[in-house]
Amino acid sequence: MSDEATADASVIVVGGGPAGLSAALFTAKNGLETTVFDTDGTWMHKAHLFNYLGIGSVGGSEFMATARQQVDDFGAERRQGEEVTAVSESGDGFSVETDDGEYEADFVVLATGANRDVAEDLGVDFAEDGTVDVGVEMETSLEGVYATGAMVRAEEWQAAIAVGDGAAAGLNILSAVKGEHYHDFDVPADAERLFGEQLAE
Repeated sequence: MSDEATADASVIVVGGGPAGLSAALFTAKNGLETTVFDTDGTWMHKAHLFNYLGIGSVGGSEFMATARQQVDDFGAERRQGEEVTAVSESGDGFSVETDDGEYEADFVVLATGANRDVAEDLGVDFAEDGTVDVGVEMETSLEGVYATGAMVRAEEWQAAIAVGDGAAAGLNILSAVKGEHYHDFDVPADAERLFGEQLAE
């Protein structure tokens, strides 16, 4: 698919914790119009990370501030405090409703933690343990709808796992848009090109 078609594709992420922001990072960074609806209900504000690979120690709220800034820097629109009340199929995509308006998207990523109400209302399949049923690509039984993090895991509520789920959803959306497996693999020259940073070798 052409770069123009990629730019025309849109993604709405429902939930702004580690899983949702990770998905948004990958889609926004690679040119998809990305909107995140975040009510800041994440458990990360009660956490301190010692077990996140590559980070020695960081407070959960500090981690979230960095993650939000990173997503913002790559052009995602974050609608902070705007709660999604409904998601439904609409034509070839989806309609997402809030108290403030209605939004359209080609893809939806559900990242609302243990609250699975939106997924249930959409009618996606659930597993026997009450979680949303997805495969490794994080796509639900409804094409174009992905679920991540605690929505799909009964007990594995770890930031590192949630971020991985979000990344998988984002990359698989990009693969669907581009019509081939997409790999987001950056090298030091990319940092210099994107941010003007010279990284130490």
